[in-house]
Amino acid sequence: MKIDFIVNDKPISVDVDPDMPLLWVVRDELGLKATKYGCGKALCGACTLHLDGDAIRSCSFPVQYVANKKVRTLEGLCLNKETLHPIQQTWIDENVPQCGYCQPGFMMAAAKFIETNDNPTEEEIKSGITNICRCGTQPRIIKAIKRAVAIKQSTQPKDKL
Repeated sequence: MKIDFIVNDKPISVDVDPDMPLLWVVRDELGLKATKYGCGKALCGACTLHLDGDAIRSCSFPVQYVANKKVRTLEGLCLNKETLHPIQQTWIDENVPQCGYCQPGFMMAAAKFIETNDNPTEEEIKSGITNICRCGTQPRIIKAIKRAVAIKQSTQPKDKL
């Protein structure tokens, strides 16, 4: 089945089984390898992407439901070619990853989270980001998210605050 959608602001057309998980379309058909397979049951969050601005777990999301919609992967999260998204920058600054496998999903979940949370507490971050990291980098993840919120606030026009 031919499915048309937009990935990282580029129109895409794929001819695949409509029940194929979006994760495999992104990785295998489009060659965007940042998004990872973790559990295959939408539990761990390693496969988190944005669909029309919402964070979704792509490992169990049939590609047929992205027709005529916008998908954003970690590769498309940068604000522009010269400026990283605040989440990407703070992940680097705080040296968040240990093994790094789950981090693309965490970054995508965190990017969505900071869109609507201007001053989250540690508890709000823990309850709002439900991805799983087996390496135990959660303290650095929380620190990076708080720092990304501060960066976002400092770069927003005053009328947006």
